[in-house]
Amino acid sequence: EVQLVESGGGLVQAGGSLRLSCAASGLILEDYAIAWFRQAPGKEREGVSCFYRSDGSIYHADSVQGRFFISSDHAKPTVYLQMNSLKPDDTGVYYCAAKAAPRPAVNFCSLYGPYPGHSDFWGQGIQVTVSS
Repeated sequence: EVQLVESGGGLVQAGGSLRLSCAASGLILEDYAIAWFRQAPGKEREGVSCFYRSDGSIYHADSVQGRFFISSDHAKPTVYLQMNSLKPDDTGVYYCAAKAAPRPAVNFCSLYGPYPGHSDFWGQGIQVTVSS
């Protein structure tokens, strides 16, 4: 059974930082791209970041480029989202998701990262609130 468990959310002031973690079980990161999506109240779910270990591809939405950084822990199946210079517009529920990806692949995250509907598995979501 695949499980994705998010942690690290919370309340932070504008300009602050948070690091989200997505602990995966039941899959290996070499076979799945891991992405972060977020949903603000009244808005559609949107792509934030993506990482696929097998081709090294990384995707970041324009709105978070240069502020958010995605990485993985090679010792365990965990993907991190480091979020810096947070803004009130970053507020929302953040979801970790996984999609089966081919090997070999080239820049797979550019195809998956922006599109939450392509996901195979989802975490339960975690709240991030940025106060002004």
